[in-house]
Amino acid sequence: MRFIELDGRVMAALVDGDLTAAEVPLTGYFLTDRARWLWRYRLVQIAADPAGARWMARLALVDGDAVVGHAGFHGPPDADGMVEVGYSVDPAFRRRGYARAALAELLRRAAAEPDVRTVRATIAPDNAASLATIAGFGFAEVGEQWDEEDGLELVFERPVA
Repeated sequence: MRFIELDGRVMAALVDGDLTAAEVPLTGYFLTDRARWLWRYRLVQIAADPAGARWMARLALVDGDAVVGHAGFHGPPDADGMVEVGYSVDPAFRRRGYARAALAELLRRAAAEPDVRTVRATIAPDNAASLATIAGFGFAEVGEQWDEEDGLELVFERPVA
């Protein structure tokens, strides 16, 4: 799996419903209400902190240029060196190991960054697929939180090394 950065221009086009702005073919999955909410949210983050863009949304590609989803961090490391992973696989490509591959690549990238010490994942308690995805990667449950967009989430963390 490899990632290519989704720049602000492409995210803005996706918010507007334009799939052709990306340099690779995308499916309607990138135009769902949930996806458009994410692109708008990331654009606000990037406007506030342009240097943080390199941490955020990336297209996840396999087998050449087949785009199977998107992945990235919720932003740059915080003051404690923590980054939170985020990834999503197009339903047409699920149950093939792509979420685990995306997570493995995000963990590899986090380990290569000297400012990162902890990786966090937040998952709804009833999201069995995501809970299974992080299993075996050394995450430990450290609490729970309420997310205005997603509701109750379990919080998992692991050291980067």
